[in-house]
Amino acid sequence: MSVALIQPLVVRTVAVSDPDDLLARLPGAAPYAWIRNGEGLVGWGEAARAMVPPGPGRFDWARGWLSSLFAGALIRDEVGMPGSGPVAFGSFTFDADAPGTVLVVPRVVLARRDGRAWLTTIGDNAFELARPPVEPGRIRYGDGTLTAPQWEHRVARAVSRIRDGGLDKVVLARDLTAVADRDIDIRVLLGRLARSYPECYTFSVDGLVGATPELLVRHTGQAVESLVLAGTTPRGSGPTDDAARAAALYASKKDRHEHACAVASVREALAPLCSTLHVPEEPELLVLPNVQHLASRVTGRLSDGASVLDVVAAMHPTAAVGGTPTGTALGLIRELEGMDRGGYSGPVGWIDAHGDGEWGIALRCAYISGRHARLFAGCGIMAGSDPAKELAEAQAKLRVMQYALEG
Repeated sequence: MSVALIQPLVVRTVAVSDPDDLLARLPGAAPYAWIRNGEGLVGWGEAARAMVPPGPGRFDWARGWLSSLFAGALIRDEVGMPGSGPVAFGSFTFDADAPGTVLVVPRVVLARRDGRAWLTTIGDNAFELARPPVEPGRIRYGDGTLTAPQWEHRVARAVSRIRDGGLDKVVLARDLTAVADRDIDIRVLLGRLARSYPECYTFSVDGLVGATPELLVRHTGQAVESLVLAGTTPRGSGPTDDAARAAALYASKKDRHEHACAVASVREALAPLCSTLHVPEEPELLVLPNVQHLASRVTGRLSDGASVLDVVAAMHPTAAVGGTPTGTALGLIRELEGMDRGGYSGPVGWIDAHGDGEWGIALRCAYISGRHARLFAGCGIMAGSDPAKELAEAQAKLRVMQYALEG
């Protein structure tokens, strides 16, 4: 466990004129971001940081640390919106027993939402001058933990295990390494991702950067919302091909079953926490620039004053990123992947002092460190999965971060 903070926090939030482009206001060092359709939060600097101890109680520890920190803060909030006042950005590892979960309260947060904008500062000397973003230059790629043929072989082994019985689905991840000519400026990646994938949640937390389509939970007062994605097909070569692929995805027994498993896992997690819960009977289609997903938007109202972290704790890992049943799938992931996912496919997002916040699943992302990047993608493996098609799907998902690096 590692904790660093300015104590007590002296926090002030004031209304400001619309910043138009939040990402353009970021200085160069270690930015934090959560942006969708131009709205959200960006932050920089550190007023407090905690490396959360791994283990089954990590969400309770995180909530307790934040509650203590925010309870002792001197807060002057003139805005009173979700995300005003002190805010912590966080990234939880996929595997509860893996180290690397982090919570950071930035010294400065700039936000815009529903036609309003505000600035939160903690302490003095919080501002930094923004330097122009620097392109990373040429990008060279290399194999990650497994080569493409090795990963296909692991998929085939997973299919065999599923057909033998004991589990319905397992999600296998693949990584790819990249090296740039120059240090990778995270602001360049954020700008490209936000422009190309405005419907996704573009995020940056402690070097983990990406644009995820999957909202794990939005918590506002007692209202909660989750967007479940499972079942994927690449975009077509044109409108006709696109429509044909969408129809095939919607009719696919394998993809519909995968989606039903994911929705069921979210329903089971949320039902004990909610007084009301609405789960769509049929999925809709979410069309992104690179892929199409089966999607279901689940909404409900909490029956008590649970924090967004309580909801995240109940939901993670969903079948969309782990498998079904969860325990068996996690065991097979550890056996076949041969790597530590870190924060990939773990919860990523923000929480304010009232327990409100938005958390997604860290998909379409990469870890950035200096000139180096480690990219991730994953696929839901079912009894009817074809290893070559799963590899093609993983490559389509990896192209999101490849584009962000290359432009």
